[in-house]
Amino acid sequence: MSGYDRKEDEVRRMLDAPARVQVPPDLLPRAITRGTRALHRARALRRVLWVLLTAAAVAFAVWASVAEPWRVPPAEVTPPFEGW
Repeated sequence: MSGYDRKEDEVRRMLDAPARVQVPPDLLPRAITRGTRALHRARALRRVLWVLLTAAAVAFAVWASVAEPWRVPPAEVTPPFEGW
């Protein structure tokens, strides 16, 4: 018998056996509370990330408008002037 067959037999025995585990009576309210809390945290994190992304975009736009990185910087050495 291979390992896979052994595991499959064990799972079948577990599923065929009568359920012995009792569910706590307060499981549903605890699960709802925990899920609601997780949703609120995820929503808050998403909002914070959007605010940071927007702030970064605004900061980049302000920097680009002030620094004008698309312009060619002026030459630091003037070309020789000949023909006087």
